[in-house]
Amino acid sequence: MYQEIAKERMDKAIKNLESDLLVLRTGRANPNMISNVMIDYYGEMTPINQLAQISVVEGRQLVVKLYDPSQLRNVEKAINAANLGLNAQNDGTVVRMLVPALTGETRKQLAKEVSKFAEEAKVAIRNIRRDVNEDVKKDEEFSEDVERRELEKIQKTTDEYIKKVDLISEEKVAEIMTV
Repeated sequence: MYQEIAKERMDKAIKNLESDLLVLRTGRANPNMISNVMIDYYGEMTPINQLAQISVVEGRQLVVKLYDPSQLRNVEKAINAANLGLNAQNDGTVVRMLVPALTGETRKQLAKEVSKFAEEAKVAIRNIRRDVNEDVKKDEEFSEDVERRELEKIQKTTDEYIKKVDLISEEKVAEIMTV
């Protein structure tokens, strides 16, 4: 019972890690790179992916085609202000961004960021383990043996999820480091 609760919450931590890693650029254009950019759309902060279609052209260029073309300047300014290392340019109908190739130094910096995100995910998983363990210890229906078995199951689940985090981060670092 408690193991399922832990798994459910740890799955959310993994999904959060994966969404954080999607935003990192890997030298290839990816629509997710700018999906978190917020645009002031008539006084309401709105994610860019709700205002436009984002596509990849020729592998290294992002093109943002707005549903409301009157917002081209706002979108261009917001992308440039987001400090993503992209230079947004508006050609009157769409906003284009050339994704620059990564330098060796940039790759190392991004690999450090991946490690940081992975460590945050591990901390979140360990915090979930701690919370669930406390709930198990508070449960007065459990005998000592049942409590011990439940804590062991939760620890095994935690170990599995920590390995998943390591695997995900290793794959992302490998993707970033490939030239």
